[in-house]
Amino acid sequence: MKTILFLFLSLTFCMLTNSKLSFAYASLGLELWFQKMIPALLPFMILSGIVVRLRLTEKISIVLYPALGPIFRVRKNVIYCIMLGFLCGFPMGAKVTADMLEHNLLTQKEGEYLLAFCNNIGPIYFCSFVLPLLGRQLTFPYLFGMYGIPLLYGILLRYTLFKNVLSTNDSSVSFVQKTEILSHPKNICLGMPEALDESVAVSLQSILTLGGYMILFNLLNLIPHMILGKTPVLFAPLFEITGGLSMLGGKFPLYSLMVLSFGGLSCIAQTYSCIRKTNLSITNYIFHKVILTILTGVFYLGWFLFSPESFLR
Repeated sequence: MKTILFLFLSLTFCMLTNSKLSFAYASLGLELWFQKMIPALLPFMILSGIVVRLRLTEKISIVLYPALGPIFRVRKNVIYCIMLGFLCGFPMGAKVTADMLEHNLLTQKEGEYLLAFCNNIGPIYFCSFVLPLLGRQLTFPYLFGMYGIPLLYGILLRYTLFKNVLSTNDSSVSFVQKTEILSHPKNICLGMPEALDESVAVSLQSILTLGGYMILFNLLNLIPHMILGKTPVLFAPLFEITGGLSMLGGKFPLYSLMVLSFGGLSCIAQTYSCIRKTNLSITNYIFHKVILTILTGVFYLGWFLFSPESFLR
């Protein structure tokens, strides 16, 4: 509590004594939220919310289930979360997992498994914003570093730490599902009007909360600015990834890629916002993010050792 109080007082003091800079950082967070996050995430939040409430997740996952099902050995609902977590971008992995847990479409163990690897930066954001910002010409090695490593990590976890997650071949699946559905308060499939209305309301509340985090964590740049007397561009991505990368530009591309793998403090706070009503652990989420960041570093080290002429090109 003392640390939080000190941080609050420090930030308040910085805002009062640097009103122009405070306004600039807050405006940056608001602009990024309005121009980047809302168009990229809100439609997916609404559509996914409708799909979950209409209990159509298994039918939609059929698209990739023939390819991913035998590898991950999980139920179709888990494949649906993996699809959205990797294709729709952060924090949809955490958001969809929490929604499906709330509506009894996942077990607790499945939720813990999904949160460990499928809450990542979106490929559209990565290819259209990050790579051009960093001035990178190659694409595949960066895509593998950003998405291939978490995917392989998820497969590894499935056969080690989460080997007891229910699979489609588990004879106890139907019994467990029936027991949970009968005892769960949200076991009724909503009609389309109700699903649409509820999904829009919940998604708007979620996107507003995420916007508040973006503004707050951009403002945290005020504290090191006061200490160092200048804008701390190396600290900025650790606070809020999009605003920080915008300030950092093409400098230190390897550092930027490593921070992207971790996500930064704002991403952690946003993930907590998505899962706080569940029993999912934010501590475990951070642990797996640290592991993934280390594995990403090992990948880039291997790239440098085996092909130094193409490294970070």
